[in-house]
Amino acid sequence: MRILIALLACSFVMMAASANEPHASAPASEAAKAAAAKTITESVLSKRPSSPGAPMGTSSRVSEEQAEVDLSAKIAARLAEMRASQAARAAQAARARKARIARAAALTAAAAPAPVHGTHWSYEGESGPDNWSRINSDWSKCANGARQSPIDLRDAMKVDLEQISFDYKPSSFNVIDNGHTVQVTVGGGNYITVRNHMYELMQFHFHRPSEERINGRGFEMVVHLVHKDAEGRLAVVAILLERGKAQSTIQTIWNNLPLEKNEVVAPSILVDPTDMLPRKREYFTYMGSLTTPPCSEGVLWMVMKDPVQASAAQMALFSRLYPLNARPIQPSSGRVVMESN
Repeated sequence: MRILIALLACSFVMMAASANEPHASAPASEAAKAAAAKTITESVLSKRPSSPGAPMGTSSRVSEEQAEVDLSAKIAARLAEMRASQAARAAQAARARKARIARAAALTAAAAPAPVHGTHWSYEGESGPDNWSRINSDWSKCANGARQSPIDLRDAMKVDLEQISFDYKPSSFNVIDNGHTVQVTVGGGNYITVRNHMYELMQFHFHRPSEERINGRGFEMVVHLVHKDAEGRLAVVAILLERGKAQSTIQTIWNNLPLEKNEVVAPSILVDPTDMLPRKREYFTYMGSLTTPPCSEGVLWMVMKDPVQASAAQMALFSRLYPLNARPIQPSSGRVVMESN
């Protein structure tokens, strides 16, 4: 009887355990239960007396008790095996859930809008200065920078500014119409020294009208000469242009304009940037930024006080290419502006 009760208990336990098995396939589950039942039944039968009618003596009772102990041990071992199997399946299911969550997160990230990194910009309309920071996420300074250029040079502090030392020489050059201005890249070896710091001239380009103003007064055009030091810091010399006689260096550039945008013309002649400088070298200076995207700050600006003349025909030629390519005036934000006495 005890054996029968044990068998029944075993069956109930196995049924309960199999009911809790997560997502097991029906054939595999049934086969496992059948195998377990066969094993236990064979064990029980092997412990029964060989003759059903034999008297249950002391030896029989001992054998029966030993059989019950063995059966209990087998049941416990089987239950432990089933619990281990169930734990393994639960762990596998947890790993599968984590994998599904990771895949879902990856899909969500892939579907998210990427940062904007446009390249087209202009001076008017939807791609104009008011929207430069929206066109490209790397151009945020164009909207929220605190030291932007150009500015109206008002209420400057008159001091004895150190003269800019110009060490320019006739150099090879190339000309490109880059879609925003006419830019001239010069050969190496042209330098300025200011505040005991040396910068090399990299290129110069033109804006119409002048981006800078002096006490509210604007000019028809301006030339920006862009310099860089050994650490990559920028210094820009601005030369204001007003109508008058023809300017020889500008005419040399106009004579070598490319026929197509982004086409590079490399003449066999030389150009001397010194010829564009005003006779008097007094200037305004302040810290600002590039006036084109990405509007990077930390640029040393030197705006020559005296303008240089260029002919009406020379200015008209540029205006046919770029009638407007100047950034609007930016807030001075309390910056210090110094002026030569």
